[in-house]
Amino acid sequence: MRSHLLNETTADLYRRSVTEGVERVAAKLASTQRPHTGISVDELAPVIDGIDLDKPLEDPAAALDELEDVYLRDAVYFHHPRYLGHLNCPVVIPAVLGEAVLSAVNSSLDTWDQSIGGTLIERRLIDWTARRIGLGPGADGIFTSGGSQSNFHALLLARDEACRIVMKKALDEGRELTKAELLPKLRIFTSEASHFSVKKSAAMLGLGYEAVIAVPVDRSRRMDTAVLALELEECAAEGLFPMAVVATAGTTDFGSIDPLPEIARLAAEHCAWMHVDAAYGCGLLVSPTRRHLLDGIERADSVTVDYHKSFFQPVSSSAVLVRDSDTLRHATYHADYLNPRRMAEEHIPNQVDKSIQTTRRFDALKLWMTLRVMGADGVGSLFDEVVDLAAAGWDLIDADPRFEVVVRPQISTLVFRYVPAGEVRGDLVDEANLHARKALFASGEAVVAGTKVDGDQYLKFTLLNPQTTTADITAVLDLLAAHAEQFLGESLAVHH
Repeated sequence: MRSHLLNETTADLYRRSVTEGVERVAAKLASTQRPHTGISVDELAPVIDGIDLDKPLEDPAAALDELEDVYLRDAVYFHHPRYLGHLNCPVVIPAVLGEAVLSAVNSSLDTWDQSIGGTLIERRLIDWTARRIGLGPGADGIFTSGGSQSNFHALLLARDEACRIVMKKALDEGRELTKAELLPKLRIFTSEASHFSVKKSAAMLGLGYEAVIAVPVDRSRRMDTAVLALELEECAAEGLFPMAVVATAGTTDFGSIDPLPEIARLAAEHCAWMHVDAAYGCGLLVSPTRRHLLDGIERADSVTVDYHKSFFQPVSSSAVLVRDSDTLRHATYHADYLNPRRMAEEHIPNQVDKSIQTTRRFDALKLWMTLRVMGADGVGSLFDEVVDLAAAGWDLIDADPRFEVVVRPQISTLVFRYVPAGEVRGDLVDEANLHARKALFASGEAVVAGTKVDGDQYLKFTLLNPQTTTADITAVLDLLAAHAEQFLGESLAVHH
C-alpha cells in the first residue's frame, strides 16, 4: 500500500494518474452538450449504494472508469452556458492549476512552520483585498470556507466587541453587567432579503433567531434605511443594544446592493458594528466600470467576500476582512502544542491566531495564480460581461408578455415568472412555474433556480458565465414557457 503514498518514489505514478484524470475531465468538458443529464436520485442512488467500498479496484484507471458512471457523466456542469441556476461560476484555468498544486503539496495554513510561503501569500492577498475595499492601514482578515463561515466569523467578532464596549461602559458607571445578562439584549439588523446565514449565525452565537431584526426592502429589494433608522431607535428605547447592522452587497435572490453609505451612517450613529456581506458582489471590487456600486463599503467594520462566486475561483475560496486587526483577537486561542503565546510575542505569523478553523487548505493559492496570470482587470472584465448580459436579459424578459420580471438587476440576477394569458388561479400559476423549473432540470437542457417573492413562486436566472448569450436566455425562456403551458393545459383539462 505504500506505493499509493505521494513521495519521491511515486512521482511517476502521480504524474500518470493525475494526467489521465485531467484528460478524462478535459474530454468531458469538451463533449458536454447539456449542463445536466437529467438523471434522478432514484436512478443514481442504487448504483452508488451498490458499490462495495471494502473491495478496492486497486487500479486508478479502473477507479476512473467507475467514476464516469457515478459522477462525471451526471455531474451538473457549471461551465455550460445554459447553467443559469445558483451562484456557481465557471472557473478560470490559472485557479485550477493552483488547485492541483495546493492539493499535491497539501500545506495547512494554520501555523508558519506548516506553510512557509503559503502564509505570506495568503496575508498578501488579504492586504490586497482590504486595499481594494478601502478598509485602511489597520485592516486584516483570513481566508474561510465560504460566505456562511465568513458571516459567522464577522458576527462573532461583532458580538464580542459589543459585549466589551457595553460591559466597560457599565463598569465605568459603577455597575457590573455580565456577558450572560447582556447576550439576550443584543440585536442584529439586516434586510429581509439578506442571506439566511445571518440568522443561523445568531443562533450559533447563543443569541437566538429572535435577535435578528429583519428590515423591509424597497421596490428595488434594497434595505429600507428609513425603517432601519426607526428600528435602531426603538431598540435603544427598549433598553436593547444594536450589536450589528448587516448590509448586503449582492443579495442571493435579487443581486441587490443595500444603500451602504446611509447604513454606515446609521450604524456609526448607534455604535453598531457594520458588516457588509459582499459574497456575491465582491466581483465589483475589480470591475473596470462598476466599482462605484460598492461606494460606502470602505466604512464597514467587516466584509465577506466569496472569490468562488464572482472571481471565477473553484470552491472553496472566501475571506472575511476587518477594519481593525485587533478585533480578530476574539477568535484567538493559544494552544501549547500549536501556537503558544510566545510565538505571537516573537511575531511569528501563525494564521490560526485569526481563524475559527485550525487545519485550513491553501485556497489562497488559486486567487494568487489567477491574479499573476490574468490580473485584476481581467477578472473584473469577465464579471462586467455577466452584468451586461443581465441588463440585456432584463430587456428580453420585460418585453416578453409570457413573463413578468421583479426588478431591474444591479448585478447579474433576474427574478421572473411565467404568467399565462387569461384568468388562471394563483395557486395554479405557482404550480406551473415550479413544474417548469423541475421539468427543465429533468430534461437536462438547462438549469435555472427558483425562489418565492411575497409568497408567490418565481424563477431565477443567476448569470455568472460570460459564455452565456442572449440567444441562450431566449431559448431557456421558450423551454420554460412550453413546460408551464403544458402543465396548465393538462391541469385545466382535468378541472373541466
